[in-house]
Amino acid sequence: MLLQQALASGQPAITAEVTPPRGGDPSRTLAAAAALRHWVHAINVTDGSRAVMRMSSLALCRLLLDIGLEPVLQMACRDRNRIALQADLLGAHALGLRNLLCLTGDPVRAGDQPGARPVNELESVRLLQLVTQLNSAQDPVSGLLPDGGTAFFAGAAADPQSPSWSGLQSRMRRKQRAGARFVQTQMVTDATALRRFVDEIAAPLGLPVLAGVFLLKSAKNALFINRVVPGANIPQRLIDRLAAATDPAAEGVAIAAEQVASYLEIAQGVHVMAIKAEALIPRILAQAGLAPLQPAAGLEHGDHGLSAAPPAPAAVALGREVSS
Repeated sequence: MLLQQALASGQPAITAEVTPPRGGDPSRTLAAAAALRHWVHAINVTDGSRAVMRMSSLALCRLLLDIGLEPVLQMACRDRNRIALQADLLGAHALGLRNLLCLTGDPVRAGDQPGARPVNELESVRLLQLVTQLNSAQDPVSGLLPDGGTAFFAGAAADPQSPSWSGLQSRMRRKQRAGARFVQTQMVTDATALRRFVDEIAAPLGLPVLAGVFLLKSAKNALFINRVVPGANIPQRLIDRLAAATDPAAEGVAIAAEQVASYLEIAQGVHVMAIKAEALIPRILAQAGLAPLQPAAGLEHGDHGLSAAPPAPAAVALGREVSS
């Protein structure tokens, strides 16, 4: 478990995100994930993000394991009752998945099927409590699990730029008490807010933070994200910078690389999101001054050391704007 080892060692931890396919063929998503090999400790797989139908996160995570990549299983509460969540957790553990990000889930109204019925029997804090129970081999009904407990490494999400600071403090305390072992933030565009979150909330709770970095492809793309992604707040200065650029795609990579370098001085790691442009993530990391993870004895996918990087791989070409 490279992610857990990296966070436990205090070394910079790097994760990236892939979106499951909208169909039955996972080959495109697996190819995008494979391009991140040796650049990240783990690959996070979204679960019904923006309330849009996609392949099961659990299924894609198992496919990532099959090609030697370490996944982070997102699990959202919106679409499952507690019995379904319990079943999926036990099944995920049996399939070899260990990293877990516990989420409430985006509201159904944010998606393309607003008539669907949300479940929301649990939310992220109670899901974390359920995971802690299963890790302790406790049966959610009574007694101990007759066929053994689980060993999940569970994390929680947070928005360091939340308008309610007291609410953010309270909720993070509840998540830590419920069993969160790390925090993955939503997209961060304000380094000052990130530093305050780390110093005043996460660090006192003993929670390492992966700061969210989102690749913006153009001013139009940034405006789209602000409009459709719950909680997104891309500042006008970045939108103006992208609008003024002669090559918006390259400018977006530069912005993301600057954020990676800046945030690694504040948080223990970064989580890079580049929807439909995952091939650019190695370039972002290299431009931020990072090198591929170095192989280490006993570790299949590389160790946790990050060093100054050579120029970005020539094979990773900057593309033009990807449609939102």
